[in-house]
Amino acid sequence: MQIKPLLASLVITASIVPGRAELTDADLKLPITPGQFAGTLESLTNYSCPDWFRDAKFGIWAHWGPQAVPMEGDWYAKKMYQQETVDRKTGKTNGPSADYIHHLATYEHPSTNGWKDIIPLWKAEKWEPEKLMELYKKAGAKYFVSMGTHHDNFFLWNSKLHRWNSVLMGPHRDVVGEWQAAAKKNGLPFGVSEHLGASFTWFQEAHKADKTGPFAGVPYDGASSNNWDLYHFPAEPGDNGWYSKNPRWHQQWYNEVKELVDNYKPDLLYSDGGVAFGASNVVGLSQIANLYNISAKAHGGKSEAVYNCKQISGGRWVQDYERGVGAKIDPYPWQCDTSIGDWFYNKHWKYQPVNWTVTLLVDIVSKNGNLLLNVVLRPDGTLDPEAEAMLHQLAEWTAVNGEAIYGSRPWLVSGEGPVRMKGGAFNEKFNFTARDIRFTTKGKTLYATTLGWPAENQILIRSLARTEDASQNQIKRVELLGHKGELKFNRTQDGLIVTLPASATNGLTCTLRITGSDLKPAPLPESANAAVLILPDIKGSLTFGADEAELHGQKIKVETKGGKSNIGFWNNANEWASWHARISKPGKYKITTTLAVANSKAEFLVEVGGEKISATVPTTSGWDKYATTEIGTVTIKQAGDFTLKVLAKDAASWKPINLSSVRLEPVAQ
Repeated sequence: MQIKPLLASLVITASIVPGRAELTDADLKLPITPGQFAGTLESLTNYSCPDWFRDAKFGIWAHWGPQAVPMEGDWYAKKMYQQETVDRKTGKTNGPSADYIHHLATYEHPSTNGWKDIIPLWKAEKWEPEKLMELYKKAGAKYFVSMGTHHDNFFLWNSKLHRWNSVLMGPHRDVVGEWQAAAKKNGLPFGVSEHLGASFTWFQEAHKADKTGPFAGVPYDGASSNNWDLYHFPAEPGDNGWYSKNPRWHQQWYNEVKELVDNYKPDLLYSDGGVAFGASNVVGLSQIANLYNISAKAHGGKSEAVYNCKQISGGRWVQDYERGVGAKIDPYPWQCDTSIGDWFYNKHWKYQPVNWTVTLLVDIVSKNGNLLLNVVLRPDGTLDPEAEAMLHQLAEWTAVNGEAIYGSRPWLVSGEGPVRMKGGAFNEKFNFTARDIRFTTKGKTLYATTLGWPAENQILIRSLARTEDASQNQIKRVELLGHKGELKFNRTQDGLIVTLPASATNGLTCTLRITGSDLKPAPLPESANAAVLILPDIKGSLTFGADEAELHGQKIKVETKGGKSNIGFWNNANEWASWHARISKPGKYKITTTLAVANSKAEFLVEVGGEKISATVPTTSGWDKYATTEIGTVTIKQAGDFTLKVLAKDAASWKPINLSSVRLEPVAQ
């Protein structure tokens, strides 16, 4: 599809001109709605997160706008100008971005047909916000967040400060306003996200030109001052960080985001980055104070608003992890924001299955967090059938298990199990199993949710083991959410053993409602700072997974290939992996390995308690093609702790492998 450049009647000369000299930080005008909060870190320490957010646990986000039009995913408005890309890790210059190639083939050259000409193509012609909101609420969402503006500097609200908005262009609808009305009709708190702070430097790609080819040296449309109200004026040399250093842009950001906050009074405001322009900069802090004071004015003096940003909060706001999780229980509420696919609609991506959303939600809630999930919308405002089906599946799950989620609080520990959680952004793919259990509480009731359905129809909860203190963990009743009647259980020194019904209630998770007295976690031989201790499952088997390994070397690391965590980048024969384990009975065990070998057969050693077993595994034809192979047996002569290692047989025979797991299964005597 080819497009014509935007009509000349919409092109005006921008009033903003380059330069810092016209304005300094001291000249900034940052009006704040009167109230108890001021634009200082000290003042914001008086903030406390409202109960509505702490109870909500799960929200849905519409990360949606004109960048959905090409159906090529996130950051299209920038990448379409990148005839040349740079590898972030190596600094090496590569060829054009896929979006640049797509743009030339579909819309012609960005010197004439640039981002400004894509915007009118966004019509949102089938968008029904009320219908979507009803589905989101049914799926379990307790709050909703609309995109306000992305880095493309296009506003989805009725702005009087910026002509590039959805009322004057594109769908000619107040997207933020209509989302807000639909949320209120369904009784959901309403939030809005702003990504404007990073746009000033982000959009500088539009000011450049091709370096080669027939258009070499011809400026892109962002270089014209007639378009600077969309693409921003040229940044000064060296002003290329996520947030600009230019006070003119600080003032512009403040004015425009304040218009959004003042006019729509959202319950939540999300900034895509840390506090705008830095926590030592009064600009971002003043906007937070303005948000809190507006809310307090409407709620009898107590702020009910939430501010999200990707910075440690100390309780002054709610810290957000993009596509990531916290490693442990945080005393302050926090949030993970992620997506079932790409951020903007991408016809090349596959959506995450419902079990991914469910297990991520359970893990996050156990650590005092909320999950904000982007449900990807097509350019016309509709859902793909796969996305809609996922929401209906999620609705079925929350109808049964929501009791353990909504309004809950963390227990004394978040959970137990073999998967070692590494907190932080961009770390959200974990191979959870039914052995991974997460805890939440409501009053005196404890909930234990397995992140998978136990194959043996039994659950072993080690945190509720019998201890020397007879009064601790007196279990009176164990119930399965979604199933009528009590369950059989037995407390031992190993843990609480619960027998489940013969048929699964949903197959995704298993949530137990546990009542009793003095429910406290029994001491476990693992901690956040120590190696994970591998323990046998109900049948006595031990699984040594990649996520639980201790890695010894400079390059060896855990990665994901073919949907599995594995130990890869294993190019050095001097590097190795180890695990610590414990068994209660000695015996003979069969050893199997699950791994991928791309090039040729691999020889290595598995060492169990000092006994070495040599293994040779043929190629699996790819680094993401796994095979499970029996390599021998080993006799563990004593009960107690032992170490399992996987290492090279010798340097000459070593070939790289991607090791997903080692498994020891008891051999019947």
